[in-house]
Amino acid sequence: MIATIQYNSKKYQIDISKPIDISIPIDTTKDNVNAWYLDDPKIYAEQFGDEVIKVSEGAPVNFNTIQFNPHSHITHTECVGHITEKVHSINENLKRFFFLAEVVTVAPETLGEDEVISKKQLQVVLGNKKREAIVIRTLPNLETEKKSKRYSNTNPPYLLEEAAIYLREKGIEHLLIDLPSVDKEKDNGLLLAHNAFWNTQGKIRLDATITEFIFVSNAVKDGVYFLNLMVAPFENDATPSKPVLYKILN
Repeated sequence: MIATIQYNSKKYQIDISKPIDISIPIDTTKDNVNAWYLDDPKIYAEQFGDEVIKVSEGAPVNFNTIQFNPHSHITHTECVGHITEKVHSINENLKRFFFLAEVVTVAPETLGEDEVISKKQLQVVLGNKKREAIVIRTLPNLETEKKSKRYSNTNPPYLLEEAAIYLREKGIEHLLIDLPSVDKEKDNGLLLAHNAFWNTQGKIRLDATITEFIFVSNAVKDGVYFLNLMVAPFENDATPSKPVLYKILN
């Protein structure tokens, strides 16, 4: 099924029957991805008295409760409300859901005891391209590890502040990355990349988003795609999300 999308003055064709899902689900039957020192998510059938509300237990329906934190357990999209005293909701501020995106692959550089993504690296992969969104795949890119890793106390790679400033100044509105955070795990609450990307010291970018915990298969080539950034309608700073890429045909 071929669809035509007009972006600025150019028309692009995508095959909507061939979505590329880059989200990581909550799956309690497996080792679930996990960060930020929380226990694993839980999905369980509710119980009323002695009755377990589960079809296999004789109930007419399955009636599960899910306990999770979007920042810790699943692909999630967040707005500036994640780091501001004033409450900002991702559901209120994300008004569009299709964006021209560039998928890039970056091998983090060593900086002291850290692995980081620098401004120079992003300049190399983006060049003069004008995009609304960037999808960052980091190396190594092992599916089993990326979808089940326990990130707490591992000091994962992160973006340098200069890299986040560069993306903001280049006009990137939506930053997607396959790590638990764009910032260093333990940075004394500075959150330099978050603050720089959302421009909290200037005119705050309320409609800009950061999506963390994605997974981009090695079969997906670097290049330009259309991104459908679907989010669950939670009035919260962050929500589970399902970013989907579509290859551009023309």
